[in-house]
Amino acid sequence: MSDSTSSAASSSTASSPTTQLASAKPLEADHPIRKAIEQAARQVRRQTPLAQSFTNFVTINLVANAQLAVGGTAAMSYLPDDIADVSAIAGATYINVGTLLPFFAEALPQIAKDLNASAKPWVLDPVAAGLGNTRTSILRSFKENPPTIVRGNASEIIALTHMWDLDMGAKQADDADGTSRPAGVESVDDVDQARNAAVTLARFLSSRSATGTAAVAVSGAVDLVTDGAKVYRLPGGSELMTKITGAGCSLGGVTGTYLAVCDPITAAIAASVHFNCASQTAAETATGPGSFQTAFLDALWNTSATDIAKGAILIAE
Repeated sequence: MSDSTSSAASSSTASSPTTQLASAKPLEADHPIRKAIEQAARQVRRQTPLAQSFTNFVTINLVANAQLAVGGTAAMSYLPDDIADVSAIAGATYINVGTLLPFFAEALPQIAKDLNASAKPWVLDPVAAGLGNTRTSILRSFKENPPTIVRGNASEIIALTHMWDLDMGAKQADDADGTSRPAGVESVDDVDQARNAAVTLARFLSSRSATGTAAVAVSGAVDLVTDGAKVYRLPGGSELMTKITGAGCSLGGVTGTYLAVCDPITAAIAASVHFNCASQTAAETATGPGSFQTAFLDALWNTSATDIAKGAILIAE
């Protein structure tokens, strides 16, 4: 439950969450992924990696604070040349298309081109994918210079897969006319409806990645993360995450922080599990959304690498 935009809708063509989760099993305590997550969390604290962000200015403060709270360093900018210069010293970059300004239509494709030309890893949050011509044009342009990780809600992942013409056989949550169903920043699809789209998208990203690795993370009641080969489910978190602005945006920023020190699938899982553990802890003492946000930042800081590695992770069959 890591996203503030994780409402769900049913579909007669998609497997139910119960069916999907019934085939998933807990990841073993000594599984290599858990060891990689613990190592990544320790590296973030030791190295304080810089992950810069071109992000939604409505939530920019929470994004930066969350990155600092997990142990990283934040830098925010909206200028292509600034992003390009900082990328030389940053471990990763986070791009969020949530609140658009006119010049973003030219700036964002240029930033993606520069990042890929220099083989710099980056995270995309395709907020409200499918809504509006300018947003659609920007997101379509990213297919030529794709990110290392895409993190979004179910509807955003499905819509982006449609935009990039990758969804043959992955159309699980379409309208009757075959179009995606954006609802502003809210998801109208269940995480399980986005499974095929997420796997298809991850495989495409991997095929275009300089390292041959990539990941897609879908936030919801039970998060889904895939590298195109394996699918992981991450239960946990708190409903209060849906009551603060920027939960999903800040998760994207923290995913960038982890990507600065490890491979994409480890980064995506570690960030989501870290958020789930912290939000559960924060909910125990919070009396409402305001106190929850403060407690959540404290919990991000206080959750240990060992606790993150022991978090709830299922692997789907």
